[in-house]
Amino acid sequence: MGSPLDRFDGWIGGLGTASGLRLVVGHWPSSPYGAFTDVMVEHADGHRVLLAPDQQVADFVSATYTFDEVRLVPVELVKDDHRAHLTAGDLTATLHLGRRDLLGLLLRAVPTRLATAPRWIATIDAIARRVLPGVRTVGSAGGGRTEYYGARDLHRITAATVHVDGQDQGAMTPVKPPVRFGFGSTPTTPSWVRITTLVRTDSPKRDISGGSPA
Repeated sequence: MGSPLDRFDGWIGGLGTASGLRLVVGHWPSSPYGAFTDVMVEHADGHRVLLAPDQQVADFVSATYTFDEVRLVPVELVKDDHRAHLTAGDLTATLHLGRRDLLGLLLRAVPTRLATAPRWIATIDAIARRVLPGVRTVGSAGGGRTEYYGARDLHRITAATVHVDGQDQGAMTPVKPPVRFGFGSTPTTPSWVRITTLVRTDSPKRDISGGSPA
């Protein structure tokens, strides 16, 4: 039997801006840490920042991805069918969500039990790399940890406004150059992806019973 899997159900959104800023938003209504949202930001000069709601989330995300700076700030995301509004410290963003495209329809057609099975996720990794350049569905995160990303739906982001410390970051652009946080990355085309992430840790599991993040 393999090690137990921690399960995170939610959404990942990624986009770029004309200023060169690129961001990846992870919104997790269901996780071993309770509901939380975290934001990964890479600035035009390559400086990588994690915006996390508390130390527990910061430690977990930092064990998987690489950052030059970690900030603990209030992070809130409010979403409906057409938009997602994010506030994370001095960063604010409003993402306008388009209709489900063909890839989204195909992802939704896969039964949930199959779409979230580690063997299936590992099998389609090579396909994902071709269809969505820069994206991986499975990989080693170091420290004895393996992560599986089971995509279950996809909407394109049709427009976005992003401000940092009150400064407009310009029009939305593709995620170019690719972000450099870790193996998972994000599609080049701005996208909002419904996803289930499974995390297997072979080393002794850390106690996460200290409560849920705000």
